[in-house]
Amino acid sequence: MSGPLPFVNLCGHRIEYQDLPPTRAGLPALIVLHEGLGSLSMWRDFPASLAAATGCRTVTYSRWGYGNSAPLATPRKIDYMHREALEDLPALRTALDLANPILVGHSDGGSIALIHAGTGKWHVRALVLEAPHVFVEDISVQGIAQAKVDYDQGELRRRLARYHDDVDHVFRGWNDVWLSPEFRSWNIEEFLPGISCPILAIQGRDDQYGTLKQLDAIERQVKVPFERLVLDRCGHSPHRDQEGATREAMARFIARV
Repeated sequence: MSGPLPFVNLCGHRIEYQDLPPTRAGLPALIVLHEGLGSLSMWRDFPASLAAATGCRTVTYSRWGYGNSAPLATPRKIDYMHREALEDLPALRTALDLANPILVGHSDGGSIALIHAGTGKWHVRALVLEAPHVFVEDISVQGIAQAKVDYDQGELRRRLARYHDDVDHVFRGWNDVWLSPEFRSWNIEEFLPGISCPILAIQGRDDQYGTLKQLDAIERQVKVPFERLVLDRCGHSPHRDQEGATREAMARFIARV
């Protein structure tokens, strides 16, 4: 990623984004949604390689408080993914004229995509989900508790600081919410029956933040074509741990829908 990125104003805050133009006409746009500690830059060159593989216009952005987007003024709340799905993502679609897109979401980004599509308020062509969560598992809490230890010891903080203007707010906002007693009852399964587009779900067998029960719950409750890809030797980030297999699966699915 070279040169300064543009910003768009969404709901009163400045959001950084990258907008890669299509290389073939008549294809849907992709909107790429990052994980709970992610940002536009943390995707590295994956959006560009996915754009090249599909020919689609590809928009990637850092959500409010992440990357170089405007800092949050207050702590995140339990419903932060709902707010993103129901307020900022619709505003982004309007601002950048993204009608009927394919949503490509990783972890929190996958959950945001499910909420957005499941409301039935906005047209969505398809969902491509990496390690999405629809409820909280013990393994999720254990993994996030370990992340707090790693962050406090310093190495994780140093790595994340390269990608965020306010790394402490990013980490504490995510970590504190997920480790709060109130968040144990977080659940978005109510949105699943409302989804009306095909889904590809990808997860690593070694995911430290969730099990295949997440994909099972989605498949059981949606009424649309559902495909899954479970990757060996792969943790919570298939696009990093198994980049080629992940990109190829996404490109094949996108070509069909």
